[in-house]
Amino acid sequence: MLLAACALALALAGPALVPAAADDAPGWILGAFGDGLGLSPGLFLGLLYAAIVAWALLTGLAPRSLDRALWLLIAALVAVFTLAPPFLSLDIFSYISYGRLGVEGLNPYEFTPEAIAGDQAADRVEDFSSAISVYGPLFTLLTYPLAAVGVSFALWSLKLVAGLSVVAIALLTARLAVLRGLPPAPAAAFVALNPLVLVHVVGGGHNDGLMVALALAGALLLLTARPRAASVSMIAAVAVKAAAAVYLPFAVLGAPAGRSRVRLVAGLIGAGVVCVALSLLVFGPASDSAIAVAGDNQGTVSHWSVPGTLARVFGADPDPIRYAFAGLLGLWLLALGAWVLRGADWVRVAGWAMVGILLASASLLPWYLIWALPLAAVARDRLLVFVTIALTVFQAINSVPV
Repeated sequence: MLLAACALALALAGPALVPAAADDAPGWILGAFGDGLGLSPGLFLGLLYAAIVAWALLTGLAPRSLDRALWLLIAALVAVFTLAPPFLSLDIFSYISYGRLGVEGLNPYEFTPEAIAGDQAADRVEDFSSAISVYGPLFTLLTYPLAAVGVSFALWSLKLVAGLSVVAIALLTARLAVLRGLPPAPAAAFVALNPLVLVHVVGGGHNDGLMVALALAGALLLLTARPRAASVSMIAAVAVKAAAAVYLPFAVLGAPAGRSRVRLVAGLIGAGVVCVALSLLVFGPASDSAIAVAGDNQGTVSHWSVPGTLARVFGADPDPIRYAFAGLLGLWLLALGAWVLRGADWVRVAGWAMVGILLASASLLPWYLIWALPLAAVARDRLLVFVTIALTVFQAINSVPV
């Protein structure tokens, strides 16, 4: 199978695609596969595009007789990329650095990795060595005990969390698909076998997988008439990474009117208060600076964002394009909210909201695609599926050093 062959080659790519694998890097960074196949960035990118084509065809055309094979392939490839080294990003070392700051008694919302120069994680953060944490308090607390054991333990623990999160997302997507009258295995494969999810979310060890798993669990709980539990799961997702907040307004507007909606709103408020109180207790008022820093990131136009690409293609100043997209996004989200109020399916609408955010964001990275993929997989909307496939193709080159 083309997808399996290409994905396996990508997982075995080797040091050229691992930014942390400098000449003096310890062997544990490369993990079980060591130097691997020694692929060049150009060959890696070619295999990545071939894998994307195979993924799109497989998830769109696979007969029901292949359901078991799809689940086996999901398990095998997620496991392989969990064992692969951290590809194409140093973010996992940022996660560990903030945990290491906490171990040293320093608040990661006030201090930066520069404060622990010489640390095996902090020395690999590079571009963000002077940045405070932009991650939620729940995730930051998770990194504390891992970082206390050691950097290598923290690295592979976070890789395991990423892999298990993607497996959880696949299972949750399958369950949502059944509830919505769709075949479960292709829906799960649409998310978990997406090559950018395998390479960046699992391979890169990004916390977006954990965020989406919690948010998706909240959606499933709400759709199965458990609004209080849904609210806790959704707030937990926001406490991992703020992007999960996009689920909240659509879930509230789409919840059945009456007792269910009241319980959901009350649960969101209660869980939010507990989360804020815990954050203030552990991190103090500085923890709200993460939101400001995340917002400031929109002032940086990344090379492969849609606004950045348009500015580059037309030789234009990126700022007016960025502002125009931000304005259009605001109108888009208002229109989507009104659509839900008129009775539209909130899961489908939330999928379009996530896609709108990805298209309008001035700072876009390939692992962000997992924000939209599960919603698209169960939305019963072919156009939404097509747009997420197109975004996958567009983002494949992002972060590959060619």
